[in-house]
Amino acid sequence: MAAESTRDTDAVRPARPGDLDALLELERHCFDSDRISRRQFRYLLTRANATVLVIERGGRLLGDLVLLFSRATSVARLYSIAVHGEARGQGLGRRLMKAAEGAAWAHHRAYLRLEVRKDNQAAVALYQSQGYRRLGERSDYYEDHMDAWRLEKSLAPDLRPQLAPVPYYEQSLEFTCGPAALMMAMQTLRPELELTRPLELRLWREATTIFMTSGHGGCGPYGLALAAATRGFRVEVHVSGQGIHMVDSVRSEQKKEVMRLVQEDMHQQLRALRVPIIEDGFGIAGIEGCMGRGGIPLVLISSWQIYHARFPHWVVITGSDDYFLYVNDPFVDRDEGETRIDSIHMPIQKEKFERMARYGRAGLRAMVVLYA
Repeated sequence: MAAESTRDTDAVRPARPGDLDALLELERHCFDSDRISRRQFRYLLTRANATVLVIERGGRLLGDLVLLFSRATSVARLYSIAVHGEARGQGLGRRLMKAAEGAAWAHHRAYLRLEVRKDNQAAVALYQSQGYRRLGERSDYYEDHMDAWRLEKSLAPDLRPQLAPVPYYEQSLEFTCGPAALMMAMQTLRPELELTRPLELRLWREATTIFMTSGHGGCGPYGLALAAATRGFRVEVHVSGQGIHMVDSVRSEQKKEVMRLVQEDMHQQLRALRVPIIEDGFGIAGIEGCMGRGGIPLVLISSWQIYHARFPHWVVITGSDDYFLYVNDPFVDRDEGETRIDSIHMPIQKEKFERMARYGRAGLRAMVVLYA
């Protein structure tokens, strides 16, 4: 009875900077590798877009959990959970998980994702008992080369998204989001297509349309559509209005003239290939209509709300439900501790996506849709 009474006093609370030494001691006790460092914990506690929860008994920390809130999406990521060996089997892990789900919901996150070692059967069983499902796997994920399962739980059970089986390809260079997005769409429709870096660079060379303020050029809707059409895909282009796409990304009149000539040439080639160019200023309904007809849409967004950087960025729409659009984002923000799992089927509230899906002072809307 005394032990049961003691467990009833276990308290879950947010971690404080004064818990740092106890958190590090828990890391040393629970993990032989992949430990969170003092510097990382200090960042998580004071600066990161994260929540660290601890569970304590009699003033002693017996477990912790690190929860990350990434970007402008509706996903939280469970980064780490630890329970002291002396307290295992007492339900502390479940209590931390429930607290994490509550914290994620309070931050307006509808999904919680995580990675778990394939050989950690106790942790896998815990997650599955709490309603997590396998989303995929990561090979050679941990320091000792062990693979990981990727798991996900919907915190809003009424969500029933229809997701296309879009593969994932991470852009290898900062300026190849368009080719990477195009490769994902192409392999969805042609599973035998091999996604390689030479293909990524080949598509970039073919589709480059614009000068950036500095650095390498980017890919506009006409260039991506032309690269797909010349490979035998049925393509349609949706843009808002006329004019030179993304012209406000450059200041030089000479560069603007080059952009105009390139865009006009691509426009003529698309017309010769009978690719529809629809000036409709599409919205969410237009995106969902294309998906309903079997299309895989690539949509141009402004990256400000996700990355706080003003540059054009291409994503692939993978599905939708009543509240969210789901996207594969070819960029993985590794500086923020993210992995590919954070960029696959990312749920974004439809009203937020409406604001994202325009670029520049002219509010350009651009979408390239591939069909089989």
